[in-house]
Amino acid sequence: MKQKVVIKLSMNDEKSRKKAFKTVVGHAGVESTALQGKEKDQIEVVGDGIDAVKLATLLRKNVGYAELVTVSPVGEKKDGDKKEDGKKDPSSTQPPVVWSTHPYVYSSVPHHLYQVRDPYDDSNCTIM
Repeated sequence: MKQKVVIKLSMNDEKSRKKAFKTVVGHAGVESTALQGKEKDQIEVVGDGIDAVKLATLLRKNVGYAELVTVSPVGEKKDGDKKEDGKKDPSSTQPPVVWSTHPYVYSSVPHHLYQVRDPYDDSNCTIM
C-alpha cells in the first residue's frame, strides 16, 4: 500500500539535511522524498510499505529530534472509479453485520474433601 509520511526534524544546517536525506532514501520502500514546511524542517516521504515508526527511530538516532506528523495512504484516482448517473454502490448502503456473542458458562466439577486421621495417633491431648 502506497503511503505518505511527514516527519518533522531538527535540521539546522546543510550537513544535517544531507544526513536526513541519506537515512530516508536508504530505508526500504521509499520512492520519493521532499522538504516541506515553512522553515523546510519537515521531510515528506512517499513509498510502498514504509514502516513510519522505524523510519522515525532511525532519524532520531542519526539526525536528532524527529516527530511523526502524519501518516496517510496515497490514493491514485482513476477515471473508471467515478460513479455515473448518481448511482450508489449497493455495498455502501447495506448496514454492517453485527455478530452477537453468547457468554460461556463454565461449571466447576464438585470436589469432595475427606478428613484423614492417623490410626496410630493415640494421644488424648485436647490442645493439639
